[in-house]
This record gives sequence, structure tokens and C-alpha cells, in this order.
Amino acid sequence: MNISVVIPLLNEKESLTELYDWIAKVMQSNHFSYEIIFIDDGSTDGSWDTITNLSQKDHNVKGIRFLKNFGKSQALHAGFIKAQGEVVITMDADLQDNPDEIPELYNMIVKDKFDLVSGWKKKRFDNKLTKNLPSKLFNWAARKTSGVTLNDFNCGLKAYNINVVKNIDVNGEMHRYIPVLAKNAGFTNIGEKVVQHQARKYGETKFGMDRFINGFLDLITIWFISRFGRRPMHLFGALGVIMFVIGILFSAYLGIDKLYLNKTGRLITERPQFYIALVTMIIGTQFFVAGFLGEIILSTKRDKKRYLIGNKLNF
Repeated sequence: MNISVVIPLLNEKESLTELYDWIAKVMQSNHFSYEIIFIDDGSTDGSWDTITNLSQKDHNVKGIRFLKNFGKSQALHAGFIKAQGEVVITMDADLQDNPDEIPELYNMIVKDKFDLVSGWKKKRFDNKLTKNLPSKLFNWAARKTSGVTLNDFNCGLKAYNINVVKNIDVNGEMHRYIPVLAKNAGFTNIGEKVVQHQARKYGETKFGMDRFINGFLDLITIWFISRFGRRPMHLFGALGVIMFVIGILFSAYLGIDKLYLNKTGRLITERPQFYIALVTMIIGTQFFVAGFLGEIILSTKRDKKRYLIGNKLNF
């Protein structure tokens, strides 16, 4: 099979049939063998009924339905597990991603040997103040922190070699950082393609300003995981040593000063250095404990289900 198109969605009933027709037209005109995997992330507007009807009409259409809304990352994870195509294309279901980009994205993976190609919505039709400017700031911070030089981490239109999606774990809200996850897994040949962005035709966006706040928090998380996820004691232990040494030095200073230099001075407990020494040693101990706990959790980690599937179609 040439291409698997993975489409996570939440309440996009109005756009699904039009999106399917558009994708099918592109696939058939380019003679691709393909599958379209819709992942219904707990929709309540009848989206699943539309997916069911499409799957009955065309066996290339497959569906996964979550019992409730578990998030875009979990939906992509479920789609990646089921994908069988040589190249996996992800796109949003709101018709803002253009399926006409698929053939060129496919060629960049197959012919140009990219591991991953991310879309770049260079010209956007979103609100400049509430979406475009925060997005630029977010992308700048992501580039500086991750070392992956992409202009648009948030673009849902991406293409992957099948080996990439089978060897990365997309969880939490990490769908924004799949290129970073791929890089950390050893897939370093990451490209970018300017893609056409289209104004939303139906409904309203499911993402507000809070996604940028969450995005920055996730960026810190992925920075930590990429550098210390397999060795948390290296970070927490180093911080613990630094804090403990600071506390010991202040304690030594107070002891020497009281015993030899200023025997009749203030009580040690009346001096601010005493509390600095006490607090830094306590914090240092806590860092050590955090490191040990991280190592223990890592050694006893077990796989657990992150979402529950209610129905599947055509698998």
C-alpha cells in the first residue's frame, strides 16, 4: 500500500464527506493504493455516522471511535498503530489542509528519502492577533529549545516514512512535537514544505489561546524527556549536589564565625545565613529524592492504555 491518510477529528460532521471526496479524487488520479483512517475522538455531532456511511461505500475508508474525547495525540497514536501504507499522511478534518499536497509530500518521502516532511502554512487565514502572532512566538521557542529548524510545528499536514510512526510514542499533548520525537528517536532527515492554508469552511476551531500555554509547558516537558528522560538522576542529582554544597558552605561559615571569629555575636539562629543553609540543604535533599523516585518509576514502568476504543470499521 502506498499511502495511509490518518485524520483525527472532533465534531467535524459537515466537512467529512467533502474531505473524503477530495482525498479519493487525488488518490485515484495519481493511481495510489491507499487507506483513509478517520479517528473520531469522542464526537457528539454524528461524525461517526458519516464515517460509517463512507466506510460502507468505500472499503478504503476505515474508522476508529473513542469512547470519549482523549485528545489529538491519542487519536494519532491509534491511527499510527493501524496504518499500513509506505507513507503516512496526517491532516486535520476541517478542510484547512489541502489534499492536493499529498502527491508531492509522498514523493519527498519516497524519492527524496526524507524521514518526515512537515507542512508550513506560510500564508495563513487565521486571526493575526489571537493565532498568528502567538503561533510565531511558539514556533520560535520550539526551534530554539528543540534544535529542529521548522517554521510551523503546529501544521497538521505532515508526511512520514512508515518506520517513523511505528517507532515514536505520541502521548499527552505531544502531537505538536512529533518532529522532535522523531529526531530524538534517530530520524534526523526532516524536511519542510510550504503548503496551502485554507480558511475554515464549517464550524469553529476547537483550539483556543490555552493551547499556546499548554504548548510551552509541553515544550519544557519534551526538553526534559529528550535530555534526561532515561537518566533523571543526572539532572536532579546535580541540582541536589549544588544546593547541598551551598548549604554546607553556609553552615561551615556560620560555625567557624561563631567558634573562632565572633564568639560573642548574635545567635546562629538569628542570622539569615542559618536559614539559607537550612533551606538549601532541604531543597538539595528533595532533589535527590526526586531523582531516586524518577529512577524507580523508570525501572518499573509498564505500558497502560491511554484511550478506550468503542468501535472499529474495515480493519
